[in-house]
Amino acid sequence: MTDAQETAADSSLRTTGGAPPGDGGSSDTGVPIPLLEPREGIPPVIADADGLAQVATAFAAGSGPVAVDAERASGYRYGQRAYLVQLRREGAGTALIDPAACPDLSSIGQALSGVEWVLHAATQDLPCLREIGMAPTALFDTELAGRLAGFPRVGLGAMVEGVLGFALEKGHSAVDWSTRPLPEPWLRYAALDVELLVDLRDALEKELDRQGKLEWALQEFDAIASAPPSEPRKDPWRRTSGVHKVRRRRQLAVVRELWQTRDRIAQRRDVSPGKVLSDAAIVQAALSLPSNVHVLAALNGFGHRMGRRQLEQWQAAVDRARALDDSELPHSGQPVTGPPPPRTWADKAPAAAARLAAAKAAVSALAERLNMPQENLVSPDAVRRLCWEPPRSADVESVGVTLAGYGARPWQVEQVSPVLAKALSATDA
Repeated sequence: MTDAQETAADSSLRTTGGAPPGDGGSSDTGVPIPLLEPREGIPPVIADADGLAQVATAFAAGSGPVAVDAERASGYRYGQRAYLVQLRREGAGTALIDPAACPDLSSIGQALSGVEWVLHAATQDLPCLREIGMAPTALFDTELAGRLAGFPRVGLGAMVEGVLGFALEKGHSAVDWSTRPLPEPWLRYAALDVELLVDLRDALEKELDRQGKLEWALQEFDAIASAPPSEPRKDPWRRTSGVHKVRRRRQLAVVRELWQTRDRIAQRRDVSPGKVLSDAAIVQAALSLPSNVHVLAALNGFGHRMGRRQLEQWQAAVDRARALDDSELPHSGQPVTGPPPPRTWADKAPAAAARLAAAKAAVSALAERLNMPQENLVSPDAVRRLCWEPPRSADVESVGVTLAGYGARPWQVEQVSPVLAKALSATDA
């Protein structure tokens, strides 16, 4: 420990009644010690330009990695934007920033350029952080590190408890973070979420190094940090829960029209689409094809507390779908860019089905030996594509080149190529 770390650890003794975070916090009985208060107390929420400038200066002058977290209002507001950003860095302490009051945090992003960001489940927070001007050049994902290290439970609370011996309160994870002012218990929870993140990172780094997996993790973290933003999803209405029950193209058009109408209303009102109209109601209307508002009002999800004007806007969406020409109706399935669904392989391509079965068994056995989830060892999609269209020569090198072309990292290619080449060769023989 550095002098600064020892000072912080001593402070944690007073607030938790336990051992310093870096030394583990379980009591003599093995029971995790509740982490009740941030080391320096709950910091004020930054909500103006002057406060933001002070945070940028303080964090630029700090040392070591920076813990980063963001709170969204999923289920309450439209979209996935951040409503609170939490930061913690050695020498700077903890900062809580209100992105609603300070929508441009690019000054924070610039202050932390070149600094390693420590996040838990980074891919969940990075999109909303990028929207406000924050993007890491290097990161350490404690959730992904836990997966690679073979931890059975990788939620932040479980990891802090299992690795550091402290119990985090998780009672406010699903609250409406767009609430203003934010209640003090919520702010305490938010500050504690970054309190031990760097300590967790340090412990996981040691464990990954002990298992010989640290380089693998670093390659995964680099891939996340350098990945471009995701492309907008094509036909997002197709993700309506229960849409698999809808078979006819006219009915699918109803799903599309109702979904798009709901999305416009939700965006205008800045509320979660599910609060405007449920997915179950959309599917029910699509299956029923109501001819007027009276029929519509009798369907589940429409009659209860819904006024005439609301019913008319939903019926208008149904009517638009009913009036479409056949050429304007959506197709029952999306265009397939890769292999067909594996469930069809046995009939359409039995040789490919045999390769896939052998490949899955090989990957499963290797993942068990390495003590990590199969999906982290290699992308299931890459394995399917390899088995559907294998290289002319199924040797280790050719398999490795193919996997790399599908986005596999070097460590994955090194580990998986030999077992997949062997599996492909056995089935082809």
